[in-house]
Amino acid sequence: MVMKQTLGSILSIGGLIGVIYFGYMYLDDSESFEFLGADVAISTGDYVPILISLIVLAAGVLLYRSE
Repeated sequence: MVMKQTLGSILSIGGLIGVIYFGYMYLDDSESFEFLGADVAISTGDYVPILISLIVLAAGVLLYRSE
């Protein structure tokens, strides 16, 4: 029981750090330009690491809460 909670905590923290880091990198890779008076932003970043981090975060939370 304690081992599951510890592993779940580690996975949750790692997934959260990954979401924050890769989310920042994704937003940093966006380019913006003006079109007809409106500012248009196009992201050239890769969203796959964000999805993987979200899956790790969800798995960690589920493992932490399992009895």
